[in-house]
Amino acid sequence: MDWLAQLLDLPQRFRSTGTGGGVIQDSASSATLVATLAALHRASGGRWRDVGVDRRYRAYTSVHGHSSIEKAARIAGLGTDGIRSIAVDPATQALLPDALRAAIQADLAAGDEPAIVVATIGTTSTTAVDPLPEIGAICAEYGIWLHVDAAYAGAAAVCPELRLSHAGLEYADSYCFDPHKWLLTGFDCDAFWVADRVELIEALTVLPEFLRNAASDSGAVIDYRDWQVPLGRRFRALKLWFVLRWYGVEGLRAHIRSGVALAARFADRVRSDDRLELAAAHPFSLVCFRLRADDDANADLLARVNGTGRAHLTHTRVDGRYTLRLAVGSPQTVERHVDETWALLAGTADDLLTSPVEPVR
Repeated sequence: MDWLAQLLDLPQRFRSTGTGGGVIQDSASSATLVATLAALHRASGGRWRDVGVDRRYRAYTSVHGHSSIEKAARIAGLGTDGIRSIAVDPATQALLPDALRAAIQADLAAGDEPAIVVATIGTTSTTAVDPLPEIGAICAEYGIWLHVDAAYAGAAAVCPELRLSHAGLEYADSYCFDPHKWLLTGFDCDAFWVADRVELIEALTVLPEFLRNAASDSGAVIDYRDWQVPLGRRFRALKLWFVLRWYGVEGLRAHIRSGVALAARFADRVRSDDRLELAAAHPFSLVCFRLRADDDANADLLARVNGTGRAHLTHTRVDGRYTLRLAVGSPQTVERHVDETWALLAGTADDLLTSPVEPVR
């Protein structure tokens, strides 16, 4: 985990040589849950361990925050009502700091306790990047735990030129990304770091007599059972070690750069076609686009392309409009595949626009 933190140039406070450290979770969902529990421990001044949720705590994330954030809040006892969905900038789809501050102030005025803010680097729908410097400053001002979810896009930080998305990460109390998403590692493998491991351990440790041993008592080992929900752990480290060993720094950078370049190549094709438009920025390897037409036409286009079995696109909604998404992630994807997908898409759009059929529902 220290090697991986070095590869991504994460802040020193996340290294095991200091107050923090990293652990492999199964997924970003588990990382978010663990961060939420640690945040409740801090927000309650330690009461949470003994008495549970004894007041109204709040969690904050953008309207594009992953569904696992809501699930974590529900499991932790905050309920869906405990989530504050913060508005985003229509131009960037990123969380609005002023809206976050207003929500925090409103909750404080109502007697509620802000516990955690989850900011996202690379939202699931569009790969938008929330403004960490501004969000972090707000969290520091109010003493709120800041968890950064970079599940997909965190891998991009292996490339120095793509680390701009991590600006402001020094404010974070915890951070995670999934090597199993874009860093060539088999599922499941989420890399999760905390800036202060003591807070996390205090929140989660349970020590019955049968778990006591000399190595733990002396501090000679790290008991990662105190860094996660389950007691037992799978051995996930070896597959990550093999990826780092096999590809090396330059190999991993080449993989990420290839994905970004291929996505840009596809986006250029979209820009060149007046029938289509980009629906969001594409800082990484996901391109959001749509026909300049209604939702039914776009849904029909997606169904027709996927129905050929030659390519597979997904969809989301951006500003309420049905939007298609092309993601590049495989190390075997090359320019030919992107060009063939574009030709398939353009030809299918021709057929759809000249002889529309009843939309697929």
